[in-house]
Amino acid sequence: MTYDISINPDKGYISIIVIGNIDNAKAMSINIEAHELGRKHNIRKYLMDLRDARNIEDVMQNYNFAYKDMKADDRIDRSAVVALVVSPEDHSHDFIETVALNTGLNVRLFRDLMEAEIHLIGMQSK
Repeated sequence: MTYDISINPDKGYISIIVIGNIDNAKAMSINIEAHELGRKHNIRKYLMDLRDARNIEDVMQNYNFAYKDMKADDRIDRSAVVALVVSPEDHSHDFIETVALNTGLNVRLFRDLMEAEIHLIGMQSK
């Protein structure tokens, strides 16, 4: 698995591109790195491009990721706005959106990059 984290200054969000299989440990590490960059630059919007990444965790592991890992780590900005972009045929990330929303995170899943960008640009982070 490879990833790239960068700032999109024109659109005001952090861009995260992930390629390959992703598990909870890798996702958490990437999220922490991205949120630390966001904190440093006062950015609270994130576009996570997972179109070439597959979530390899099962339902219970995804549940624990949202309810334990993401909720418990104070390096994660809980008021951030996050857009996940996945391939139209990939449903491996669907449950993450559900459990993230249930924990109070502002996460939305998209299957179209432009729709995700429009969502982020139009959203106000707290």
